[in-house]
Amino acid sequence: MSDKENKLDLWVTETHQDIVSLGFKVEDTLFSGASPYQQVDVVKTAGHGAMLLNDGIVMVSERDEFVYHEMIAHVPLFTHPNPKRVLIIGGGDGGTAREVLRHETVERAVMVEIDEMVVNACKKHIPSISHALEDPRLKLIVDDGVKYVDRCQETFDAVLIDSTDPIGPAQPLFDKTFYENVSRLLGEKGIMISQSESPFYDRQIQESMFSNQRPFFEKIHMYTFSTLTYPGGLWSFGFASRGLCPIKDFDPQRASASGIAMQYYNPEIHRAAFALPAFVSRGLSGLIDPVPL
Repeated sequence: MSDKENKLDLWVTETHQDIVSLGFKVEDTLFSGASPYQQVDVVKTAGHGAMLLNDGIVMVSERDEFVYHEMIAHVPLFTHPNPKRVLIIGGGDGGTAREVLRHETVERAVMVEIDEMVVNACKKHIPSISHALEDPRLKLIVDDGVKYVDRCQETFDAVLIDSTDPIGPAQPLFDKTFYENVSRLLGEKGIMISQSESPFYDRQIQESMFSNQRPFFEKIHMYTFSTLTYPGGLWSFGFASRGLCPIKDFDPQRASASGIAMQYYNPEIHRAAFALPAFVSRGLSGLIDPVPL
């Protein structure tokens, strides 16, 4: 029997809410370990490169990670007029930090990740995503993000909540007390971005999340992006601010002149991302604010 005939047909499959599955062909297991918080795996896939999974849920793949990371970072940082200090909660793969640190205005970034195993696994096996974790402008803190914002006394121009689904260690990152503490850390023009799940499958999570944010922010919006590796193919972020509007206060010329070579984000995508499907706008009416497109 040939090597080709001997080769096992291995797939990793993620099931979302027990109603839909997404599968990826696996060529090799690069890392597998159990941390105090979750099962952490990095696999090499046939068509999506290296892939990180936490508790069997896909976090990132090399094939499309740039979409998520560019949209979580560049939307707020090109809306804020002069972002210098950025706090990242979660984001252990390093992709959000990578995009944040491409902004020359950023003088200091603090990243608080609860699971050191995720950080180390990504440093070793997905350096294309994690390489910015060595940047001297970044302070990496292995700690509980909820506890960190509760006791933190710094002020930030942007807080980016790069969380997993609201289960396990990420559950408190969707609570009202957490958002209240984040709002306290934001400067006058501060912006908070929060991972807000699938518009198709996670309406209840979004309703709870935006309701918990509303008491502490003047403006709350949602924007969407395409993804290959999350269920439904359409995902979202929440945009909450002390007053800045992601459309009226966005300077497309600054984005175009930045010199940052993007793969997904551009000024047109920035504006279009806030044009929500009708079912989303209707379903979240009263919880998120309309934007002047």
